[in-house]
Amino acid sequence: MYDDLKQKIIAASAELGIDKIGFTTAAPFTEMAASLQAQKAAGHTSGFEHQVLAERLYPDQIFDQPQSIIAIALAYPSKMQQKAPRDRKQRRGTFARASWGEDYHFILRDKMQQLAEFIEANTELEFRFKPMVDTGELSDVAVAQRAGMGFIGRNGLLVTEEFGSFVYIGEIITNIPFAPDPPVENQCGTCTRCIDYCPPQALLGDGRLNAQRCLSYQTQTKGMMAEEFRPQIRSVIYGCDICQLVCPFNRGKDAHHHARMEPEVEEVTPVLQSMLTISNKEFKQRFGRLAGSWRGKKPLQRNAIIALANVKDRSAVPLLLEVIENDPRPVIRATAIWAVAELAQHADPALQAFLHEQQITATDSEVQQALLAALTKLQSKKD
Repeated sequence: MYDDLKQKIIAASAELGIDKIGFTTAAPFTEMAASLQAQKAAGHTSGFEHQVLAERLYPDQIFDQPQSIIAIALAYPSKMQQKAPRDRKQRRGTFARASWGEDYHFILRDKMQQLAEFIEANTELEFRFKPMVDTGELSDVAVAQRAGMGFIGRNGLLVTEEFGSFVYIGEIITNIPFAPDPPVENQCGTCTRCIDYCPPQALLGDGRLNAQRCLSYQTQTKGMMAEEFRPQIRSVIYGCDICQLVCPFNRGKDAHHHARMEPEVEEVTPVLQSMLTISNKEFKQRFGRLAGSWRGKKPLQRNAIIALANVKDRSAVPLLLEVIENDPRPVIRATAIWAVAELAQHADPALQAFLHEQQITATDSEVQQALLAALTKLQSKKD
């Protein structure tokens, strides 16, 4: 009975636009316990993870008498079909590929709801279920790997045969005991490209990472970004794709199966200078549907300022000076001060005088520290 229902679910998943599906047991993920505890003890977690360890390991802690877990994957594009205009007078930033198109949380939830409705309509059992995307308790990649959808690479991402790691994944815990699919073992072999090419060396080599050093995490923080990471984000204002782009399993992978995931140029490659003065209303209108908008506009504006310095856009200096003088947010002002000092080609007396004036009126410690560092840097350019 369950095998017949499983085959019907697999067939229906394809019709619903689900690119990959797998089944596993609801047994505990106890093999992850030591690793998760070690990461937390080492300070390698991001803080975005679910905080109750038992609920991350034991499905029966979050669902009454679970019998199995259904994992699904949706493939997303790795290349834009429409290219951004090339204009050196309007330098652009970029969102990482996992933030292209509509927020994947909504797309995955819609697909899982459709799948649940199909199961409910095709069984006489009392069907109970709990859908989750990456904000849930369980580890999506651990579930998907055990469900036979792919293996967990050295970069900690699920790598599928058909789509590489360019997939969004979610899972449904259920009370129906489906036969599990065989898990997929790691196939990285001796390849260490993702580790070698990670600028801040955030990957630990065994599928784990130091999230505090991950550039994707750094673009999502709300305070000042440490100077070490600023040049490393280059012109990316949300996320990071490096460990995926260098992965051999991703070579030639580019799926365009879902219209809701297609990127729009002005959304995912915005003009950097336009980011600095955008209102809250404009931000929601332009970027509200992206997964990368979840932290609000301030981190993206901070990242855009850093990107302007990284791409050496000296035409942005007048706008940055306006930000320093008028923006009420210390993080934005302090980052703009750093950027102006980075962009200055010599010790401009007028710029130095402007920054000295700001020292007189600035009350925030972050701004004062940025001013002192900027003036020191400008002085070194004079010497």
